[in-house]
Amino acid sequence: MKKKRSVAARVYLSFVGLALAVLGGVFSWLMWKSFLRAEEVDHWPVVPCSILESEVKSRRDDPDWPPEMPQEFSFHVRYIYEWEGKEWESDHYRLRGASWSSTPAAAEALVEQYPKGSVQDCLVNPEQPRKAVLKGESKAPGYSLWFPLIFVVGGLGITVGAWRR
Repeated sequence: MKKKRSVAARVYLSFVGLALAVLGGVFSWLMWKSFLRAEEVDHWPVVPCSILESEVKSRRDDPDWPPEMPQEFSFHVRYIYEWEGKEWESDHYRLRGASWSSTPAAAEALVEQYPKGSVQDCLVNPEQPRKAVLKGESKAPGYSLWFPLIFVVGGLGITVGAWRR
């Protein structure tokens, strides 16, 4: 003998299921958008650029902290390049910039890879030449898209299951 679910239980399960599906859908959309942006950057033209500045920058979350408190480090770069006969300048390592770290090692490695005065390849956005990067974006969001989609499918499954007899 099956026990019948009340309407309130069905509505509650539908709300939970739809909330999961919507949140999964939002994260799926954001990850897909990030993947498409990375794909787009990969197709930007590659041009030579001259590195004008390459250094490790540091910051503190609160300037009033004592010197022994931790600080963060990041790679800072500035370079010039030519696109369609015009000289441009950029300071983007990636579209999202260089990440901050509690140790300077990662930033120091990038300073060694892109030393001041060197000529490197950079990717230029042909539609907005002011936007150039030294390195493309990660496509990891596209490869991980399956995870938030589990929530979409699961949430819809909960909603449908709440109303099945």
